[in-house]
Amino acid sequence: MVLTLDVLTTAALLFIVTAGLMVIFGVMKIVNFAHGALLTMGAYASYVVTQLKLSPWMGVPLSIVVGVVVGMAVEQWIVRPLYKRPLDAILATWGLGIVIGQVIVMLFGREVQFVDSPFKGAIAIGDTAYSAYRLLLIPIAVALCAALTGLLSGTRFGVKTRAVIMNEDLASGLGIHSGRIRFITFSLGAALGSLAGMLITPLSSVDPNMGLPYLVNAFMLVMVSGYSMVNLLMTCLVFGACQVLVSTFVSPVLGGLTIAVLAALTLRVFPKGFAHG
Repeated sequence: MVLTLDVLTTAALLFIVTAGLMVIFGVMKIVNFAHGALLTMGAYASYVVTQLKLSPWMGVPLSIVVGVVVGMAVEQWIVRPLYKRPLDAILATWGLGIVIGQVIVMLFGREVQFVDSPFKGAIAIGDTAYSAYRLLLIPIAVALCAALTGLLSGTRFGVKTRAVIMNEDLASGLGIHSGRIRFITFSLGAALGSLAGMLITPLSSVDPNMGLPYLVNAFMLVMVSGYSMVNLLMTCLVFGACQVLVSTFVSPVLGGLTIAVLAALTLRVFPKGFAHG
């Protein structure tokens, strides 16, 4: 039972961390390498809430606001001029991530910090007592997947977004403002990244470099999943299960490499990911 719950909660955690990166990549074809820094910003938003002795749930709106504001600024001043040069955009967001990391160090120092969990204690499932907060991540991930799938598939914004994905020139000719679609999308992806940082902090410590390991796994999962949120959720479930099994029965160190290795092997067979495999 513990192993099953570990698999489900790990998959949920991976999805929550990766969703923002997927939103930006799916529409803009740009891998936002500042995603790890956005995670870290959300984590420090949660830390500020803890320091102010506020309810840990206040970290949710604060992290979203931080992500939206930073996302809007980054899209307008850094990413927008680089849409036609995706490699330069990747390098720019990577550099931005380093800059954000240094700003965080200047503001908060390099010390490892901890935050209050918004949901404490354990829940008994059969004979097993399991972290209540980790279990909470499962419905959050499912709800997030459903909401993003609905937004991108069942709304006017989603229709316009798909039009931009398939043929931006044609979409512009039909009166769709592709620049506005990109602006909203990048801001949404940044907000999701910052929110993910807030959500993962009760399970780990907070430090200026905490986003980097998550960024690597998120990047691999996005490359494999194509452009579908449902595909991403399924990929997180399969790869998360493999990671848990390797960590439990072989070695935690090898478990940390599992997703990267599986992604490399998958892309060898399906170069464009599962969506095109």
